[in-house]
Amino acid sequence: MSDVLRFDDNCVFCKIIKGDIPSTKVYEDNLCYAFRDINPQAPTHILVVPKVHITSVAEVDRHNEALVGHMFTVIAKIARDEGLDEGGYRVISNCGPDACQSVPHLHFHILGGKKMREGMV
Repeated sequence: MSDVLRFDDNCVFCKIIKGDIPSTKVYEDNLCYAFRDINPQAPTHILVVPKVHITSVAEVDRHNEALVGHMFTVIAKIARDEGLDEGGYRVISNCGPDACQSVPHLHFHILGGKKMREGMV
């Protein structure tokens, strides 16, 4: 992965990462940023996004696989910090319009704090 951050000026998550749009930060390091969802679907609903613009899971490749692996380490840390590790939690990434990906910037939802429904997410 390049050390130069790549942003898309039209992307809402890029604007959040740059601080142009306010968010409730949960975690930040040099590779990723995590914040609370403004329309939570569970008592705990946090989004984890890379600090480089990657459109979706479909763009994960050998050049950014270490970044995505790091994001999952961060997801586990956030889940522990939020007290979700004992009861469990869901990690979701929608990919493309048929999956209802609303922001075309790779992101993982951490959902927890309640019993989730069985079946399709």
